[in-house]
Amino acid sequence: MRVVSAGQMRSIDSNAINSFGVPGVVLMENAALAVVREIKEILAGEREKRLRGQKAIIIVGKGNNGGDGLAIARHLNVLGMEVTVFLFANPGDLSEDAKLNYDLYQKMGGKIVLVEDEKQIRLFKLALMQSQIVVDALYGTGFKGALPELTVSFIEDINKAEIPVVCIDIPSGLEADTGKVHNLAVQGDLTVTFGLPKLGHFLGEGPIYTGRLVIDQISIPENVLSEEKIFAYLLTDEVVKPLIPVRHPQGHKGTHGRAVLIGGSVGMSGAVILAGKAAQRCGIGLLQIVVPEALVETVNLGVIEATVWPSKDYEMLSESSWPVIAERIEGANACAVGPGLKQTESFLTVLKNILKESDVPVIMDADALNLISRETDLLSLRKGKGTLIVTPHPGEMARLCGCSIAEVQENRLQIAVSKALEWGAIVVLKGAGTIIASPDGRVFLNSTGNAGLGTGGTGDVLTGCILSWIAQGVPPLGAACLGVYLHGKAGDLLEEQFGLSGFTASEVAEYLLRVRRNIEQS
Repeated sequence: MRVVSAGQMRSIDSNAINSFGVPGVVLMENAALAVVREIKEILAGEREKRLRGQKAIIIVGKGNNGGDGLAIARHLNVLGMEVTVFLFANPGDLSEDAKLNYDLYQKMGGKIVLVEDEKQIRLFKLALMQSQIVVDALYGTGFKGALPELTVSFIEDINKAEIPVVCIDIPSGLEADTGKVHNLAVQGDLTVTFGLPKLGHFLGEGPIYTGRLVIDQISIPENVLSEEKIFAYLLTDEVVKPLIPVRHPQGHKGTHGRAVLIGGSVGMSGAVILAGKAAQRCGIGLLQIVVPEALVETVNLGVIEATVWPSKDYEMLSESSWPVIAERIEGANACAVGPGLKQTESFLTVLKNILKESDVPVIMDADALNLISRETDLLSLRKGKGTLIVTPHPGEMARLCGCSIAEVQENRLQIAVSKALEWGAIVVLKGAGTIIASPDGRVFLNSTGNAGLGTGGTGDVLTGCILSWIAQGVPPLGAACLGVYLHGKAGDLLEEQFGLSGFTASEVAEYLLRVRRNIEQS
């Protein structure tokens, strides 16, 4: 699914109006009708007559978003609802199409309260107590920064009210390009957005405030949407399903992918075991694991279907492990390094060799990234070789970028995209709303996952997922998207069954099989 910035959506709207000839007021009318359909569903289901006599509040600003709100008020009025519009603008300042709907609503005898100061808050509180629904049409996708002081008390009351809240295009107070909320935003139960979804619906705090997202094309022609150069996409079942490889009836373990997993250290054997289990649950044919000698028995018992190769090191991998690693990589389809590794200085030499000498796709995670952060120029060794995928969490990304975690979290999209271009690597920036950025400038936003995944070992499971899909022949970018999406989907299935806490990384690995099958059968 395509996702756009506020600027891109303005360009699409302009193209639809000025080049294709769709009047702006028609787009506004279609937007209003899309919202009214959802309000009918919320308040009356299929029985439209039940809307009569119910009450609604609509908060309206001066822009086209406010015009949508006024058009919605008009349609709800026709359906018999008692609608009160709270207008946070001088009527003379309304946009042209919004003013048209303002005039039409007035001629119908619609109730409008002009909000000039805090004096109207008492009337608003009373109306809120008597209403069955609130519609937020205050600010649209062009909003940036903090909400004006006058609106804060009103929105605080909306967020406290125990009635459905429907947001138009994007919740007021939420930035459409970043998902940032500076002081306050409307807490929507449902957001109806137009044309295409916006970046802010999925980034930052966007998912928290957006609620359920409904997308309506509002009669913008597909060829107008297609003309816009779109770089961002949302991962969905429909997007990832074609990526899942179909097994050939005559296939065998040798044709279902060979991969090498490198990591582990004394006290950290669980990380490499989890990654190995995940790789197998995603269907890899042959998995080879290279670990320090002290871990061989533990890992053999933990991942009995894999072959485990000891390095010459006893407790943690170092430079001396390169010969066995080089031998295992030869003939493999993919390689992952990092889970449970520990930061042995001499292992940097091994990482240099992997980057410089191997031509199979390489995934770097965990302490492999922490070691590389000491000499990030080493990443340039990979250019012209096989694909490199890095899978940092915000702390690891901060070390790689030489900045704070807060800076990473404030600018997740921009940092992921810029570093993918700089490093020539696929960047999987983990965290709430994982971002997959490609060196070609494309970015994929993940829609699965939850706070329950914030537990030790889930990152290792993700590494094993991506490793397995690459080994099975999925193109590396597709493998990263597929791995991230299924990993999050496994967490969502566990949340449905057990809630947001208490499930483990091992269970996430086990559920990969179920979620893949669910998507295949959908």
